[in-house]
Amino acid sequence: RMLTRTPSVVAQVFLLLSIVLVIAIAVIQINQQQVLSPGLKYGIVLDAGSSRTTVYVYEWPAEKENDTGVVSQTFKCNVKGPGISSYKSSPGALAKPLDDCLNKVKERIPVHLHKNTSVYLGATAGMRLLRLQNESAANEVLASIQSYFRAQPFEFRGAQIITGPEEGVYGWITANYLMGNFLERNLWRTWVHPYRKETTGALDLGGASTQISFIPEDSGEHFNSTLQVKLYGYTYNVYTHSYQCYGRDEAEKRLLALLLQKSNASANVDNPCYPQNYNTALTMKDFFGSLCTQSLRPANYNPNQLVHFHGTGDPGLCQEMVSLLFNFTACRDREDCPFNGIRQPKAKGNFVAFSGFYYTANALNLSGQFSLGDFNSSMWFFCSQSWAQLQFMLPKFEEKYARSYCFSANFIYYLLVHGYNFNAETWPQIHFQKEVGNSSIAWSLGYMLSLTNMIPAEGKLIQLPLKPSLFAGLLVFLTATALLCLLFLVYLCIVSHHQKNVPRVEHVFTPE
Repeated sequence: RMLTRTPSVVAQVFLLLSIVLVIAIAVIQINQQQVLSPGLKYGIVLDAGSSRTTVYVYEWPAEKENDTGVVSQTFKCNVKGPGISSYKSSPGALAKPLDDCLNKVKERIPVHLHKNTSVYLGATAGMRLLRLQNESAANEVLASIQSYFRAQPFEFRGAQIITGPEEGVYGWITANYLMGNFLERNLWRTWVHPYRKETTGALDLGGASTQISFIPEDSGEHFNSTLQVKLYGYTYNVYTHSYQCYGRDEAEKRLLALLLQKSNASANVDNPCYPQNYNTALTMKDFFGSLCTQSLRPANYNPNQLVHFHGTGDPGLCQEMVSLLFNFTACRDREDCPFNGIRQPKAKGNFVAFSGFYYTANALNLSGQFSLGDFNSSMWFFCSQSWAQLQFMLPKFEEKYARSYCFSANFIYYLLVHGYNFNAETWPQIHFQKEVGNSSIAWSLGYMLSLTNMIPAEGKLIQLPLKPSLFAGLLVFLTATALLCLLFLVYLCIVSHHQKNVPRVEHVFTPE
């Protein structure tokens, strides 16, 4: 009896011990794990505009909110020289100016993350015009950029010419993202979708095109320029339109072409939008070389012929000339069709005006919100100044920009008031600003955000007290031990039960 009891006790002890150890190891493994953040991810976007290229570096935590990264700008670099479309005759010359910025970018991103950092180049209206004018030249410029980035340590995701509506929507995404209209932190420091928060409209003025984007009041009415955007698990229907040739630089070329057309002495032309006493000589190619002014070329067009422009600083006449850049008759007085025959829903709510809008207002010593009256009086005062006086009025004096601010201000007035139908009452809803926090308001951040929609989130990295292989080995061993002990106990039970049931045979000796 003692002999069968001893193995039974041993088996029971081993069984209990195995169960206790399995539970203890599992509890330690779960409770003692350390959650390590997967760290930061980086992305680089090159905004290849018509007048210059800007490089932006963005970073975001590798674990994301509802499939979209929480992205912030960490570095910005302006590439020296003109926009990439200017390199149409020498695409190989693009590498040198890009190098300066890319070398700085390499220092900003940890070396071990270079190969996993995506680079995107988006080209806008300057390249859209070049592609229409000379497709093979546009392709050569893009191919030159492709080969440049193949030699860089980053993961190049391609150079593409983005459409006007895409540029408009990406700018809208940037503005609303930076203003916290998509995500905000609650009391528990977690990201949530803001409750009933209105979105902001976006007004972007580039060198070759201008964009307006907003969510219309009546979303049921469909305009053919409405795009659907999905961000942070929500869908937005955004009206957006891009006006090609209505960027600041291209609009001014059209003005110069019109002034030349109206003047009889073709070699000397008065420009009421240039400051008084400002004189400059431009070749015909400077303003007729563009696709936007091709239809205005004179019969005797000679690209190298010089035209002398003389500034007269006449705000009233400047405004009159600027109005000729807009076709207000194509709409036949329909309210939902302000100019150029384009239908547009009524602009509602707050708007942010960035890029050229901001820089022009800033030159007039205005920023943020101000009345239409303030804008008009500042514009009138600025446009009446002589060239000598302007040099003391501007915070940063560069001839190319300084001579054109009066034109830009008149152009913005016409675009916003007669083009988009803002009035004295709705004008103060426009905020003229350049950035929010340290991030520039530009389409490039919206582009990056849309692209991070496609980047899978990384789960948190979990550091466990026991290596998974050791943990699994111990579990298998202890479970096997427990099962063997259980089987042995069952066997002992059966044996002892069997012994109890064997009938006792009594031998009765009967005498023969």
